[in-house]
Amino acid sequence: PANRRYCDVKIKGMSSGKPSVQSGSCFDQTRPTFGRRPGAHAVSDAPVPKYAATTQSHLWPTPKPTTDRFLRKGDGARVKSGELFATRGGLGNSRTTGLESGTSVSIMSGSRSTPIAPPRANAFGKRDNPPDTQFRKFYERGDLPVAVMSASKNTINWKVDVDKLDYHHYLPIFFDGVREKEDPYRFLAVKGVEDMLRSGGAKILPVIPQLIIPIKTALNTRDPSVVCIVLQLLQKMVVSAELVGEALVPYYRQILPILNVFKNKNVNLGDGIDYAQRKRRNVGELVLETLQLFERYGGEDAFINIKYMVPTYESCVNL
Repeated sequence: PANRRYCDVKIKGMSSGKPSVQSGSCFDQTRPTFGRRPGAHAVSDAPVPKYAATTQSHLWPTPKPTTDRFLRKGDGARVKSGELFATRGGLGNSRTTGLESGTSVSIMSGSRSTPIAPPRANAFGKRDNPPDTQFRKFYERGDLPVAVMSASKNTINWKVDVDKLDYHHYLPIFFDGVREKEDPYRFLAVKGVEDMLRSGGAKILPVIPQLIIPIKTALNTRDPSVVCIVLQLLQKMVVSAELVGEALVPYYRQILPILNVFKNKNVNLGDGIDYAQRKRRNVGELVLETLQLFERYGGEDAFINIKYMVPTYESCVNL
């Protein structure tokens, strides 16, 4: 039919199999998802207070009271017997359930109903992370000189020497693929960034401004698995070449807000052992290590800029 898209048509000779996630690529046979943005806030249907211009404050709307919310003749004895229960602002039983926005308190049992509260901020919740990275599209198109070498342990196979790559073109693309969660895209992107940082040398410093948006986008997903990888790559990037740490100082306002959110995201196990530290999965520990490296390699202005964005951070440099 004319209304069918290219992604709905099975390519001749190819097995349909299990459809992959939507990437928006012309090589992806699944229906692409448009209108999604990495790190976007989810739309909440929770009730919100209304703004009152007269008092310049937000107020919760309350229903207009009716005559059923007041005591009648003989209700005092019924309250004592438990047939009725008194509430703040009225009565509660089969006749009425009390104010929706108030807190109902039972005289007999002291139980409380759940009041309407402001919606949760969900600061640690995962945000949208659509599979529409530039790395995925370039890899599916065959424009990246990388491949997976299958052996006892999978490694990345470069088709050209890493030190001969154009870092202005390839390094931002590989950093954009760090937020991928599907292999082989995730594996190739992470290992590719590590190899390029290891062999880059002086080529890394001029590319720093182009890496800020991919790093910020990956951090804004607030997915612990993605954030941990980005933090580890930031640590390797700071020590990869000279002056890289100082070049990141002007961009702390884009990178550090998410680090401030996850700084205290630790697990309190008492005298137990947290194996996530050894496996590099503890977000709080990784954030602290990253901030300390930023301070050590960021020059004399690093600490005051870190303190401005992360007020609870304490200096690790002994003066």
